Amino acid sequence: MENDTRTTVQIADASGHAEMELTKAETMNVIAQNQGAWVFAGNRLVQPAELEQANWADVGTVQVMPPLVGGQI
Repeated sequence: MENDTRTTVQIADASGHAEMELTKAETMNVIAQNQGAWVFAGNRLVQPAELEQANWADVGTVQVMPPLVGGQI
């Protein structure tokens, strides 16, 4: 059942990263709490809406990380 299926979710921030096994609902909640973060699934940048529609059993590892910002050195 997809509601119980868990996948590895890695969440990065300035202090490092955390790795958890979360359900789809839990993962979407984490993404909602990190507005503007980049979300990767299967090593591909995805939109949260795309992830919401995905077959959770096929998603693989999800990574939530702050966007990279370029500038002058």
